[in-house]
Amino acid sequence: MQILCTILNLYLIALFARIILSWFPLEPGTAMASIYQFLFTITEPVLGPLRRVIPPVGGGGFRLDLSPIIVLIGIQIIQSAVLGC
Repeated sequence: MQILCTILNLYLIALFARIILSWFPLEPGTAMASIYQFLFTITEPVLGPLRRVIPPVGGGGFRLDLSPIIVLIGIQIIQSAVLGC
């Protein structure tokens, strides 16, 4: 159980890092762009399908993607109710 808790905590860190890096413009070929690409690769298999089911909310120039929030809440529920982390 402790291994699953650790994996989920690492995934949460990766998800937070992806969210934060998405706020900044990244130039291709830089170290930060490589880090973002890695984070995208490990988080998109979960976020992508969820994003197709729940589209972003908002209008005009502002769009809020709810998929990371839903994944964060889901992981917290799994950790506390199922795994007891």
